[in-house]
Amino acid sequence: MVQPELHPSDEGREVDGNPREPHADAPAARVPEAVTERPAEAGALHTEPDDRSAQDFALHSEAEVPDFALQTGPLEPDALALHPDPDGARLDAERAEAGRLLPSEIDATPSRSANVRLAQVKEELVAWLKTLVSAAVYAVLIVTFLFQVARVEGLSMAPTLEDQDRLIVNKLVYRIGEPRRGDIVMLYYPLNPEKSFVKRVIAEEGDTVRIVDGRVYVNDIPLKDDYVPAEFRSHDDWGPQVIPEGYYFVMGDHRNNSSDSRHWGMVPKRYIIGKVQLRWWPVPTARVF
Repeated sequence: MVQPELHPSDEGREVDGNPREPHADAPAARVPEAVTERPAEAGALHTEPDDRSAQDFALHSEAEVPDFALQTGPLEPDALALHPDPDGARLDAERAEAGRLLPSEIDATPSRSANVRLAQVKEELVAWLKTLVSAAVYAVLIVTFLFQVARVEGLSMAPTLEDQDRLIVNKLVYRIGEPRRGDIVMLYYPLNPEKSFVKRVIAEEGDTVRIVDGRVYVNDIPLKDDYVPAEFRSHDDWGPQVIPEGYYFVMGDHRNNSSDSRHWGMVPKRYIIGKVQLRWWPVPTARVF
């Protein structure tokens, strides 16, 4: 099919006022002749699009080849030095965040371990100090309000208590209650409160006490004191006397070898420390009172 209007001889007139328009068959600038040369056997009408495609391919290829060569070509050592690997820096940062030691941190490991051990030792010392302080506070509270350890010196309470017996004194019982007849108590010596004695309560406030030939009467009733052996009885006389309010009459079980209320008077309740609850030493004679 023949198209006269597109004959090569008329292509110079396709654009009015532009006689410099290049001929369609002329080779493009900067393109090798081998790329744009048309085959002799192909017609002008059918080969023009192919020539233009080849020209476009040559132009684009020529423009892109240098960039492709720069990106994919082998890198020189200087290039590596000028352009550090960003992935390597990122890996180092991730390794540091994960807690892994970098080579620059290896030298700091011994000092860091020493600091950790020192901190652990300090924590242990603080814990022990807290434990000791707590134990001291508990001991003070127990001794002040609950119990106290005492030791017998002398034989004024024989045979019930012997010299050097160890006792547990219940101090709480008389904070919530009152001493009763027959209780063995620890008390401050009324004439010298710095000293403490162990005696037995014989009479309470309001009672009338009388002693005849060593025989004790409370409210004119003979006291049941079978715990006193015959050889330990006294033969003195005392009273009668009414025990004042807030006071107690005490005696030792060893009647003829005891300094008690017969000699230095009544004991105010505030001077009674507590009740002897337990003899825990010697172990063979341990006993609860």
